[in-house]
Amino acid sequence: MANAWKRDKNPKFLTPKALFSLLSLSLLLLFSFFFLSTRSSTQNLAPDLAIKTSIPVRAIPSFDCFKCPQSHPIIANMVENLKYPFIYSLADLGNLPEKPHKNIVRMLKGKPFRKPDISATIQEVLEGMRIKGRDGYVVDVGANVGMASFAAAVMGFQVLAFEPVFENLQRICDGIWFNRIGDLLTVFEAAASDQNGNITFHKLVGRLDNSAVSATGAKLAFKSNEEVALQVRSIPLDDVLLESESVLLLKIDVQGWEYHVLKGAKKLLSRQKNEAPYLIYEEDERLLQASNSSAKEIRDFLHSVGYSHCTQHGTDAHCTKD
Repeated sequence: MANAWKRDKNPKFLTPKALFSLLSLSLLLLFSFFFLSTRSSTQNLAPDLAIKTSIPVRAIPSFDCFKCPQSHPIIANMVENLKYPFIYSLADLGNLPEKPHKNIVRMLKGKPFRKPDISATIQEVLEGMRIKGRDGYVVDVGANVGMASFAAAVMGFQVLAFEPVFENLQRICDGIWFNRIGDLLTVFEAAASDQNGNITFHKLVGRLDNSAVSATGAKLAFKSNEEVALQVRSIPLDDVLLESESVLLLKIDVQGWEYHVLKGAKKLLSRQKNEAPYLIYEEDERLLQASNSSAKEIRDFLHSVGYSHCTQHGTDAHCTKD
């Protein structure tokens, strides 16, 4: 009876091999059921309920702030007296310590940065549009360090910003982080123009905000500053903006290159009255002439696409299809 325990013990139905086979079969049945159910439900969806991406596919990739080298030093502060305040970072610090930037002096005194006129203007225009229930993109051409872009983004508007100067792009990336607007502001490392390709751009050392396509225009106000020529990407706005996208406001400040930017946005500007953007552009006759254009040439072009009402605000022109 030495082996009697083998006969009395319950048989092993769930051996390791049997357990593995049973588990495999269960997973196979479960996967088959899930696949058939998903396929059936997908086929029953209406065409307009198909899965779509919310990220537009554009003709030029956006600038990636996460891959951009960090700017330094970072001199940033809040701006004063805006309904929707924001922080921005300086790109030009001045000739320290003899002649620092005026905003550095203000910060050392415990004061916020001086309110940029364009920031207040942008917010005033967009506030009026919000009251009317309008929504859409704000396009900032010649974004510099983002003073117009940030003014719109902190109000909750989607912004597309175009800026060819790398140092300025770094400061825009600073501001995107400071103001927590990464989901609202898309930046393109490019100069908007009427041609797609490359263009010679003249960077003005010590006054990056005066950099321009025209070498004469870049040094018009600062003749002693060093000017550096470099190749940058140029692209028409009509190649970047989708026809289905609503554009509320188009701001252009490109040191005399405005006419070329406007020509590259002819489709956008030719939209019907209730779909055409409110237009703000710098109209400085000296800078325009340095780029072989004129205020009259711009006004004639705008009139041809339906912009019949323009008013002057300092060196800026505001145009609508009233």
